[in-house]
Amino acid sequence: METYTTPGGAVVLPDVNAVEQLEARAAIAPDHAALAYRDGDGFATVTTTELLDTVIDLAAGLVASGIEPGDRIALHTSTRIEFTYFDYAIWAAGAATTTIYETSSAEQVEWILSDSGAAMLITENADTKGVYDEVAGHIEGNIRVHVIDDGAVEALTAMATDDTRAEVRRRIAAIDHGDLATLVYTSGTTGNPKGCVLTHANFGWVVTNFGSRLPELTTPQNRTLMFLPLAHIFARAIQSACVSRGVTMYYSSGMEHLLDEFPMARPTWIFSVPRVFEKVYNGARSKAAADGKGKVFDKAAEIAITYSKDIERGHTKIATKLAHTAFDKVVYSKIRSVFGGDVDHAISGGAPLGARLGHFFRGVGITTYEGYGLTETTAAATVNSPGEVRIGSVGRPLPGVSIGIADDGEILIKGGMVFAGYWQNDEASSQVLDDDGWFHSGDIGELDDGYLFITGRKKEIIVTAAGKNVAPAVLEDRMRRNPLISQVIVVGDARPFIAALVTLDEEAVGAWAEAHGKAGVSREDLRTDTELLAEVADAVAEANKAVSKAEAIKEFRILPTDLSIQGGELTPTLKVKRSVVASKYVDLIDDMYGTS
Repeated sequence: METYTTPGGAVVLPDVNAVEQLEARAAIAPDHAALAYRDGDGFATVTTTELLDTVIDLAAGLVASGIEPGDRIALHTSTRIEFTYFDYAIWAAGAATTTIYETSSAEQVEWILSDSGAAMLITENADTKGVYDEVAGHIEGNIRVHVIDDGAVEALTAMATDDTRAEVRRRIAAIDHGDLATLVYTSGTTGNPKGCVLTHANFGWVVTNFGSRLPELTTPQNRTLMFLPLAHIFARAIQSACVSRGVTMYYSSGMEHLLDEFPMARPTWIFSVPRVFEKVYNGARSKAAADGKGKVFDKAAEIAITYSKDIERGHTKIATKLAHTAFDKVVYSKIRSVFGGDVDHAISGGAPLGARLGHFFRGVGITTYEGYGLTETTAAATVNSPGEVRIGSVGRPLPGVSIGIADDGEILIKGGMVFAGYWQNDEASSQVLDDDGWFHSGDIGELDDGYLFITGRKKEIIVTAAGKNVAPAVLEDRMRRNPLISQVIVVGDARPFIAALVTLDEEAVGAWAEAHGKAGVSREDLRTDTELLAEVADAVAEANKAVSKAEAIKEFRILPTDLSIQGGELTPTLKVKRSVVASKYVDLIDDMYGTS
């Protein structure tokens, strides 16, 4: 088995945990702006001392309400400042946070509350409370419910007394590295989600070693905008890293407000899933095309990618430098301004970013550090970092982490951030944690000088009727380069050839229709429009250049609507639920193969 270990992993002392790190920050920089929330036309800040005081009072209220050490408290809310208040307060009370996406269905809420044995539910508003009410009668035990929008923070802090505050201090001091810090349920594409047991040791390890890998980003001089779901481990790990190291964390009031809030917060770095970077790129390209500057944008993108590749080679031609400087004024600066103007670094995770976008964004002045990890590894296991960037890879392991490549190509992971197992599910735990301490990720990859390259997922590898193994990610990433295309789902398991289901980007299609004199044509009719189908066919042909003839897409169909979380086709982290899509559009798939 090929392995690579990054040396220098920091030892996390037994008394180091997320709450202790917050207390340490408050002692060092009590008046520093730790958090910021949307307030009218701007953001209001919360100092480190104010954050700690709120956490202690809120924890004291939880203690007064009967919460005992080890209890699980469910947080069912979108990303907002109260999430962080409650997350740290739950830890300070000696309890463990169980996260639930605000988009979760009633059945999912029922499962997570029942499986975790939650003692309390903190839910966001009347809508999320209504989801719980649908299934409350099916859940055993007495779950105390508090609604954030109905004053949950105020009500619980009002219950704090000197005695319960003293008890909170005792419970913080008693936190052990082996204690459960959080249950994060894998979003899953089939079956009930499994609760990943993440300990205080996991969080302490990730914060310590993640910060040492990206020291330029994790200083008190930095700002970031939190807009990904905090119910997911990626955003949650970033939250703890920011709080412990003094990065001011702004909370977006919703994805629909990002374009307004980036200039307000002016983050110095951002973190996101690849879909957001794709939308920025495709949106800029579509806007340029609508303004008659499509060729200018395409040339600027070409120069940006060339410039980035030259950085990797260590030599840039004078002509490229001159073109890059010229395009910086008319194209690149406008893309940076989308993110507020001060961003020069970004972290991408959750899914493959692709070398094309990595080079493009570095070329426009936003170096994007792609990383890799899972809920089971408390987010990051590997990440590119300043001075160690190889675009197209997900970087080298964090300090002290080992990556192994099994004989079948599966990525194995070992380190202090690997979870303790699945909650009350020893059988599932034993399937992914072996006796030597390796976590079996289910992903396929390769190592090159310690840099990890993801090539697919074991469960997503398509085996055609002819026995050809096909990794769909290569084809899907290539096709999404076309701004008209939103999602691509490659199919062909046990079929005679490879095919694809395609969804269209609503904004890009609208601009395309207007530019082609078809502004009044319905979306349904555009699905069968000859010119538009030709554009998608061109995207297919471009994608097929990356694979052999046996792996190439032979047929495609355009779906009537884009995939969505609400429609059940995407997870809350925007991953495609392939089995759901395949089941929903089985007739369309059969039609491509002439079996309908």
